[in-house]
Amino acid sequence: MPIPGATTGAGFIFYDIWEQRNPPKQFEWDPKKKTLAILGSGWAAASMLQEIDTENFNVVVVSPRNYFLFTPLLPSTTVGTVELRSVMMPLRYLTRHKKREVLFVEADCNSIDPINKAITIEDNSEIKGTVSTQTLKFDFLVVAVGAQNATFGIKGVTDHACFLKEVWDARKIRTKLMDCLETACFPGQSEEEIKRILNMIVVGGGPTGVEYAAELHDFLNEDLTVWYPEIAGKINITLVEALPHVLPSFSKELIAYTEDRFAKEKINIMSNTMVKEVKEKEIVVQLPDKSIKSIPYGLLVWATGNTARPVVQKLIQQLPIELQNQRRGLVVDEFLGVKGTSGIYALGDATATKYPPTAQVATRQGYWMAKYFNGVGTLSEADQTALSEGKIPTRFVEDYTPFAHKNIGSLAYIGSDRAIADFPGGFRLGGLLTYYIWRSVYLSNLFSLRNRTLVIADWIKMKTFGRDIARE
Repeated sequence: MPIPGATTGAGFIFYDIWEQRNPPKQFEWDPKKKTLAILGSGWAAASMLQEIDTENFNVVVVSPRNYFLFTPLLPSTTVGTVELRSVMMPLRYLTRHKKREVLFVEADCNSIDPINKAITIEDNSEIKGTVSTQTLKFDFLVVAVGAQNATFGIKGVTDHACFLKEVWDARKIRTKLMDCLETACFPGQSEEEIKRILNMIVVGGGPTGVEYAAELHDFLNEDLTVWYPEIAGKINITLVEALPHVLPSFSKELIAYTEDRFAKEKINIMSNTMVKEVKEKEIVVQLPDKSIKSIPYGLLVWATGNTARPVVQKLIQQLPIELQNQRRGLVVDEFLGVKGTSGIYALGDATATKYPPTAQVATRQGYWMAKYFNGVGTLSEADQTALSEGKIPTRFVEDYTPFAHKNIGSLAYIGSDRAIADFPGGFRLGGLLTYYIWRSVYLSNLFSLRNRTLVIADWIKMKTFGRDIARE
């Protein structure tokens, strides 16, 4: 006899799948509507796009990539715990389900003209048509392009280090890691050279750096010891951090717990250590006693610091310096409007605010901005025009409170099926139970049933068959 609850649940799942595969007919573009342009496809942009009511706007989305990337699981993709496709969601899976047609353009935005309200975009694909650059006009613009890795002017970082922010970064790390392993196994390699090649250095003790070191440790313990027994014992993982401790945004108890776990797992933490130069086969660091030391490496992952992208830097230079005085991003007001402009807003890591540059903050800003523009859509055409020109209607201001972020907690994976959680109110967890909480939270934050299914399948596949060690 069928179980009613199970039947209902299965019905909802199959309906969700059918609905995702069969988007409804959309309203066509309306020349009478205002044009809302969104730059980016990260947490802020995707969250806004998910909640925005496109019935009241002609929406244009411009991004150099045609997918949303679930960055919290990006470290897992570098060693094969999760496959890249599982954490990528095509943006058209969102845009095709909106009430009105959304124009998506895969392109780089090279410049923003805040006076004439136009963006200049360029096709970034390998195949170019007869038209590869275009200028698009807008009434409202939301800049949600995120940030790029900061090198702090350190020589050699861009040339020799691997970043961990995009899909191509993860692919590069995975390929280079397997190269290190196979090169270390090459006949006749000296012990000194094998030691260098198998020294994996991670720069940055924030969540990304810690989670990558943890994933690399799991890969070593669970897979490399089986398939590379001759070199597995020679692999060394070093985490370099300029501050006194890793994970500075977490509580002291969880920091101590993480550092103790890393010590037991033989992940070497070099705290109070500053990178001075990166060379092809070694990094030069300044130790806590101010002495200089060179450390040979085979793989170097740079997971620290953010800085503004070129398009944001150009926009900042066009605006009054007394209003835009932060190099790390755009200064915004309480309604996330870019100071010194009218009708231009900014979200996430593209901004310089009091909030931390996290996916949690960017997501909240994206949802808030969608609600804000859903309200804008109810205004008269005259009021919308006034708002785009920087004149905020009194009634509209009274209806909306400024954006404010309330932290709901932080999670980090620290290896060996252990995680830490730091929640408001002093509620802290660490260990195996927290690992399952970490997985549950990440699964719930994936945008679609498709991605959740793929990630769960990857986890099961990894536990059953191990990680793939083939070099792509």
